[in-house]
Amino acid sequence: MTGERVAGDLRSALLGTAGLTAACLVALVLTLTRGPVTATREQRVVVARLAAFALLAQAAHFAEELATGFNRQFPEVLGLAPWSAQFFVAFNAVWLAIWSLSIPAVGCGFRPALFPLWFLGIGSVLNGVAHPLLALRAGGYFPGLLTCPLVAVAGVLLLGGLARLTR
Repeated sequence: MTGERVAGDLRSALLGTAGLTAACLVALVLTLTRGPVTATREQRVVVARLAAFALLAQAAHFAEELATGFNRQFPEVLGLAPWSAQFFVAFNAVWLAIWSLSIPAVGCGFRPALFPLWFLGIGSVLNGVAHPLLALRAGGYFPGLLTCPLVAVAGVLLLGGLARLTR
C-alpha cells in the first residue's frame, strides 16, 4: 500500500466520520455537565433496557449497511475514498462492544458509562435523519434506510431515559 493511498484512506475515515465525532463531543459534554445518577435501581434498569434496545437496533442497522455497501457509497457521496470492509467492521464492532459493556454499568449507576450511551442515543437519532436524506439524494434506496426508523426511535427513547436519569 502506498503512502498516498494510506493518506487518502485516513482522510476518508476522519472526514467521513466527522459527524459522529461531533456527536461524540456532545455526548462528552452531556456526561460532564448533567447531574449525577441519583435515580433508583429500577429507573437505572429501565435505561439499561432502553440502551439494550438501541444496541440491538444499531446492530441490525450495521448489518444492513454492511450487506448493502454503505462503506463504499457513503464516502463517495462526500467525495472521499470508499472505506474498506475491514475498517467499517472494526469501527462498528468496537462501538458495539463499548455499548455492550456500558449497559450493565449504567444499570449499576456507573457515571462514566453514560458517555458511550449518550453517544449511542445521539448517533441513533442522527442516523434516523441522515439515511432518509441520503435516499432522497440518491433518488431511491440508500444503504441503511430500512433499519434507520427503528434506530431513530430507539435513540429518542434512550436519550429521554438518559435525560431522566441525570436530572
